[in-house]
Amino acid sequence: MSQNRYAIESEDVRIVAMAKGAELVSLYHKIDKIEYMWSGNSEFWSKHSPVLFPIVGTLKSNTYYYAGKSYHLGRHGFARDRLFTPTVTKADELRFTLESDAETLRNFPFEFRFDIIYRLQNNRLSVIYQVTNTGGGEMYFSVGAHPAFRVPIIEGTNYNDYFLEFSTPELAGRWPISAEGLIEASEEPLLTDTTRLPLHKELFYRDALVFKNLRSNTVRLRSSKHAKGFELKFPGFPFLGIWAAKDADFVCIEPWCGISDSVNSSQQLRVKEGINILNPGKTFERSWEISVGGEWPV
Repeated sequence: MSQNRYAIESEDVRIVAMAKGAELVSLYHKIDKIEYMWSGNSEFWSKHSPVLFPIVGTLKSNTYYYAGKSYHLGRHGFARDRLFTPTVTKADELRFTLESDAETLRNFPFEFRFDIIYRLQNNRLSVIYQVTNTGGGEMYFSVGAHPAFRVPIIEGTNYNDYFLEFSTPELAGRWPISAEGLIEASEEPLLTDTTRLPLHKELFYRDALVFKNLRSNTVRLRSSKHAKGFELKFPGFPFLGIWAAKDADFVCIEPWCGISDSVNSSQQLRVKEGINILNPGKTFERSWEISVGGEWPV
C-alpha cells in the first residue's frame, strides 16, 4: 500500500484505511467480490467514512462558549482533516492515534488522545473509538461515525430495490435540519411502528434523517431483489443519522455520541445536547461493528 494507506484482511474481508482522518476507504468481501464502501466520487461526495470529532454536526454560527470564551469549529470538527499516526499495524488490527497540539487547542481547549481502532474477525469489522482526557480538568466532546455504503451493491439492481431494516419496530420521527445545519425545535413523523425504511433518493433531498434514542441498536441493509446485505450494530450511541448526497448511489448510516446544535441552542458547551463529559485521566470508549456477506431471504 502507499505510505498513507494501510490494509488488513481476514479470510473473508479486506479493509483499507488512510492515515488522513483515520478514514476507512474500502470494505471488500473477498468471497462474494463485493465492495461495500462508497467510491468517494467527488461529483457527489468525495469522502468515504469520515470520523466526527470533537463535535458532531454543526454549531450555531460555528461557535461555542466555554469558561467565558468563544471558540470556533466547522461542521463535524477537525479530526477528519488531520493526519493520524498509525500506532498498531497487526495482521487483524489497525490503530490510528491523534493527540492534541497547539493547533487543536486554539479552538478546542482540551488536551486529549483520540484512538481509532479497526479490528477484523472473519466477516466482521469492529470500529472502536477511544477518547482519553490527558489534561487536568473535565473535557467536553462529541464523537461519531459517518460511513457511506454503496447502493446498489449488486449489478442489475437499483437504489429503490433496497431498504434499511431495524432490529426493533420503531415509532420515531425525524428531527429536521435547518438551512444553517441546526436541529429544528420539533420532530416530524416518519417511522410508524415499523422495522423498514425503504430507500429512495428523494428521502434525502432535505438533508439527513436524524433520530434520537431509537429502540434498535442494529440495522441491516437489505434488498427486495437478492439476499445479500450487511448488518451494522451500534450499541451505546444515542443518536443516528441516515444520509446521502443528492442523487448519489450510497447511504450513510451514522451512529453518533453527539448532535448538531438546535436552533434554540445557548451555544454553551457545558449544556450542549449530547455532550460527553470526561474526567482527567479517564478514557471514553464506544464501538460499532459491521458484518458483511450475510444473506437474508427475499
